[in-house]
Amino acid sequence: MAKEQISNTNSGGNAVLFGQHEWIRILVPGFFFTIFLSLFYEGFLTRYLPVRPDLLLSIFLFAGFTLAAGLTMYARETPKRRKAFQENQPSQYLSAKSRTMKGMNLLDDAEAQRLYFYILNIHVPPAFYEKIFLFGTVYHIMVQIRRTTFWFALTSTLTALYQISAGIQLANQQGLMVFTIGVWLLYVLNVRYNKADRKMQENYQDQILWLQMNNDLVEDVLRRRQSAPPFRP
Repeated sequence: MAKEQISNTNSGGNAVLFGQHEWIRILVPGFFFTIFLSLFYEGFLTRYLPVRPDLLLSIFLFAGFTLAAGLTMYARETPKRRKAFQENQPSQYLSAKSRTMKGMNLLDDAEAQRLYFYILNIHVPPAFYEKIFLFGTVYHIMVQIRRTTFWFALTSTLTALYQISAGIQLANQQGLMVFTIGVWLLYVLNVRYNKADRKMQENYQDQILWLQMNNDLVEDVLRRRQSAPPFRP
């Protein structure tokens, strides 16, 4: 009974932390994109779209672009396709563990991931759960910032070259040039001092260590999953 109460407490606290981190993953990259879009507008687009909305409309536009951009990047989930995210996942440890247990059916990748998320949400203590999701959130944000920076740097460079070909001198593109140089510098620093991939792998290793230190729990969950009746919709 006590164990069940502890698990329920962990589940409720972890659900709150999960929601907080997911919103951070949406809003921070979206905010970063909108800031860059605003600077790009000031440096280039005002030449062709000299529109100045009032303060209230500007706030609504800023919030709308932030949410739309953040949700778009969140839905695409491009950071999950990176090698650092795919390798050495804790769910792979569960798959390997099931192969060492007598009479246990092998877990495919999807089943192993679902089972690991069950363990993560129900059994992992909130403090450790917070650390896991903090590093995961930072990893996603850094990857999205790096890609946003690259595409704005490339776009502003091509824009400057286009305006030069159209006869607009660099002296008349000071705002755009400052923006372009600044964004390229930020991108280079992000790539040069990138620790996101290494930290993500360290995060995975910490989770695997937790599973190893709680071997009895892991085996019990695997056996209960084995004996559970198949789902019939």
